[in-house]
Amino acid sequence: MRILISLILLLISTSSFALTFEGKFIQGSFILGKTEPDSEVFIDKKKVKVTSDGYFVFGLGRDRKYDVVITLNKDGNKQKIVKKVQKRKYNIQKIDGLEEKKVTPPEEVYERIKRENKWIGEVRTIDSDLIFFTKEFIIPVENAIISGVYGSQRILNGKPKWPHYGLDFAADEGTKIKAMLDGMVTLAEPDLFYTGGTLIFDHGHGISTLYMHMEKILVKKGQKVKQGDIIGTVGSTGRATGAHLDVRLNWFHIRLDPATVLNIK
Repeated sequence: MRILISLILLLISTSSFALTFEGKFIQGSFILGKTEPDSEVFIDKKKVKVTSDGYFVFGLGRDRKYDVVITLNKDGNKQKIVKKVQKRKYNIQKIDGLEEKKVTPPEEVYERIKRENKWIGEVRTIDSDLIFFTKEFIIPVENAIISGVYGSQRILNGKPKWPHYGLDFAADEGTKIKAMLDGMVTLAEPDLFYTGGTLIFDHGHGISTLYMHMEKILVKKGQKVKQGDIIGTVGSTGRATGAHLDVRLNWFHIRLDPATVLNIK
């Protein structure tokens, strides 16, 4: 069960707004908010969708350094709430033994990488009215070992690279993978250069999840999937040194820590 982090009662003129948050205001966090139905909500200066029963969602990036400004507007009444974002310390993760062409790709695959990154970027801009994000997530692979965590600085074959933005579950190749949440498949590709077998699900309001390095993909683009459905199997496709599942969590283009919704410390 998610932990209720804060409850703020906003008194605006003669009106009373109830505002709750589930999630810590810390770098990388997924935050679910709830307020009065029919309210307008702005996160910083971005207007976000609000469900018919008052839910909204947003996330904090890995390196966010400034406070979050939440603005509520209902019937002409406005209120601003400022929440301080806590900083995190991240691990350094060294991975050796990778094929050099996948650490520093050869020029002949640049266009392929650019094309695949565009596909991923496009589906992460989806702002649907789905409300699956209001439910709790479940672990995608049973009895797996956490072999990589969000935010860690990656050093590949001795070369500093981008931080790791996912959560790695090490398991035997062929291990079944469950859908962490109800969702709509927006991308299903068996062989992307970096991430191999890759699935992306839309959960509504800009929240998406990615599953990477899969051996088999058992669902198709446009398919609605229920939480707990078997969507594929663990593999070592793409840039991977061994069998594992790398899962990602995004709020649009902001990369979030999947551990914040899976209650993994």
